[in-house]
Amino acid sequence: MSSRSLSLPLRGQPVLSVRDIHKSYGAVTAVRGVSLEIPGGSIYGFLGPNGAGKSTTIRIIMGILLPDAGEVRFAGLPLDGALRDRIGYLPEERGLYRKMRCAEQVAFFTELKGVPRREALARAGEWLDRLGLRDWKNRKSDELSKGMQQKLQFAATLACGPDLVILDEPFSGLDPLNIEVIREIILEQKAQGRTVIFSTHMLAEAEKICDYICLIDGGEKILDGTLDRVRQDFPQKSVRVAWENGAEPPDDLPGVASCRQEEGSWRLMMQEGADPQRLLPLLQEAGPLSLFAANRPTLSEIFLAAVSRRRAGSRATGGETR
Repeated sequence: MSSRSLSLPLRGQPVLSVRDIHKSYGAVTAVRGVSLEIPGGSIYGFLGPNGAGKSTTIRIIMGILLPDAGEVRFAGLPLDGALRDRIGYLPEERGLYRKMRCAEQVAFFTELKGVPRREALARAGEWLDRLGLRDWKNRKSDELSKGMQQKLQFAATLACGPDLVILDEPFSGLDPLNIEVIREIILEQKAQGRTVIFSTHMLAEAEKICDYICLIDGGEKILDGTLDRVRQDFPQKSVRVAWENGAEPPDDLPGVASCRQEEGSWRLMMQEGADPQRLLPLLQEAGPLSLFAANRPTLSEIFLAAVSRRRAGSRATGGETR
C-alpha cells in the first residue's frame, strides 16, 4: 500500500500520535515524556513560551531530530519518510533558497512531496495569487520583506495538498492584515477536512481558532484537551470594570489577586473560588460604573495559572523548576 492510498482515521479520531517523547542535549532536557493525540479534522494548538520544547517536538515529528525515547505514529503506523510526504510543514526558521525565484521555489517544494512538475507549477501560481504575491513570482526570495517571505513559505507548505499541516509560529513577521489572511486560510484548511497543528506563543491568536490545546512548559505537557474542558479546570475568573468618572480600583479588594489597566478599563483577576459579585458594592463606592463584566479566563491567564501551579508543586516536592 502506498502512503497516498492509506485511509486516514475518521474526523475526531487520532491522525497523529506522539508517545512518551524524550529529548536531551547533554545535561539539558528539552522534552520530557510528551504524549499527544491529534484528532483528525481539527486545529490543535501546541502552545507555550519560547524555549518550552514546542519546536523540538515538531522536529522530532518531522524526522529532523531523533528522540532519545518514544515514537510517532501517523494513522496508526510508524511515521516514515513516505508518510511525511502527506504532511505540510512550516518551520519556525526561514527555509527558503535565497536566489531561487518565488514561483519556482513553491513548485520545487511541492515536487518534493510527489506532485508532478506541471501540476506543481500550477499550484504555485494559485497560492502566490491567493497570498498577494503574484507580482513577485519571478523575483528572488531575498528581494522579499520578512513578512512576504513568511507568506511564500506558507504557500510552499500548502501547495502539496497535505493531509496534516504543521505550522510553527506561522504569524512571525506578519502585520495584522496578513495575520487575518493566514488565520482565514487555516480555518479553510480545517473546513476541507485537513488537520492542523498550530504552534505559537501568541496565545490570543490560538484562542480564536483552536479546537484543542496543549500547553507545554519546561519540556513537559501541563494541559491538554478542548478549550472548554481546560477552562473548566481553571474556574478562576476576571472582572472588567470602568467608572464614568475615570476612577481607579480601591486598594485591598477582597478576593482580587491582581489588577491591571487595559483598553480604557481595569481587569481584576480573582483568586480561585472568589465570587466576583461580592465586589460590586465595593466598586460602586468609588463612583458610578460604566462597565462591570465577569469574564472567563483567557488562554494567557490559564497558561500563567497552570505554570504557577506546576512550579509551586515542583517546589513543594523539592523538584527542579526549569
